[in-house]
Amino acid sequence: MLRDQDRIFTNLYGIHDWRLAGARARGDWDGTKAILERGRDALIEEVKNSGLRGRGGAGFSTGMKWSFMPKQPGPRPHYLVINADEGEPGTCKDREIMRFDPHKLVEGALIASFAIGAHASYIYIRGEFVREAQNLQAAIDEAYAAGLIGKNACGSGWDFDLYVHRGGGAYICGEESALIESLEGKKGQPRLKPPFPAGVGLYGCPTTVNNVESIAVVPSIMRRGAAWFAGLGRPKNSGTKIFCISGHVNKPCNVEEEMGIPLKELIERHAGGVRGGWDNLLAIIPGGCSVPLLPKSVCDTVLMDFDSLRDARSGLGTAAVIVMDKSTDVVRAISRLSRFYMHESCGQCTPCREGTGWMSRMMERMVTGDASIEEIDLLEEVTRQVEGHTICALGDAAAWPIQGLIRTFRPELERRIHARQASKTSAA
Repeated sequence: MLRDQDRIFTNLYGIHDWRLAGARARGDWDGTKAILERGRDALIEEVKNSGLRGRGGAGFSTGMKWSFMPKQPGPRPHYLVINADEGEPGTCKDREIMRFDPHKLVEGALIASFAIGAHASYIYIRGEFVREAQNLQAAIDEAYAAGLIGKNACGSGWDFDLYVHRGGGAYICGEESALIESLEGKKGQPRLKPPFPAGVGLYGCPTTVNNVESIAVVPSIMRRGAAWFAGLGRPKNSGTKIFCISGHVNKPCNVEEEMGIPLKELIERHAGGVRGGWDNLLAIIPGGCSVPLLPKSVCDTVLMDFDSLRDARSGLGTAAVIVMDKSTDVVRAISRLSRFYMHESCGQCTPCREGTGWMSRMMERMVTGDASIEEIDLLEEVTRQVEGHTICALGDAAAWPIQGLIRTFRPELERRIHARQASKTSAA
């Protein structure tokens, strides 16, 4: 269990003052100038040594991503873009950071931008996050007024500007290149890679795109050291993580915990346990709606980190834990997710544009059992044709929940089909 002194987000529940005075009282903006004086290379090395992996879903090394940026300033400016779109169903961690601890994000943006040589950073925030955007803008205005950002930020000699950009409300804009397209005023559609953003990103300039949580933990790593952060969690899965626990639990909540905490302990310690007791558990989606669900037998022992969940044929994703008890119509639940992905596909890639619609319509038939047994295999085959054949990972995200359903609950699909066929026969 995470000790109180190791918590990074000390105002996660909004109990204390979120403005500059309150943030400073909790240790934010303490010695920021001295952190910047260490130099770009030292900051990147510190983040690498901490083992921080991106908190947006992919889990790529943050320090490694920063190191891809050009070392010497060229004719093109560098940019840091912070992904605050957070459109993944079940995920609500970044909004709490921006609402109750915005100065952690603002300070992290300054440090990260300095490390990659960027004088400007853009926070692309989901349009529906009205209060969050207001608090974030207020925190930025306070930081400008106090001389913490802007010209000669924190007295370091580094000029830094930070902007908030309101998104139009599309899930696809959570993908980094679609986010950049949207930020440029174009339709939010993913770009072909290469070139990667570090070479050709925002306005054709070198760009790093990071998640809100990834950036917000950076100041704490710089103050307390890479060894402290790496000492939390498990090897290659270090640090703390905000878990969003929703669904059939007694106390849905957001909680900061160590990476690698057992899933069962996470739910029972912080969310009051599964409604009706642990034995009433049917399945859990461990990382937002884009990862395959896990049956109770796996949930009993699995650890909550990138590698453990990958070995369990699922993923940590955004760490949005969606709990389903035995009252859940699991086929209908996955059907709803399929409809979501059909609606949110940008339509650029044929396998995703056509496949998400086909999978959604097929899942609607699976809900009522109005299908044949052979069509279960056909449905899985179509998910394989979509997975890995699209520019971005939305096709994968649409395919994985269905693959997890077929792998785990195939008998339930077959039961519905047999029941439907039997009712047709008796009616005839």
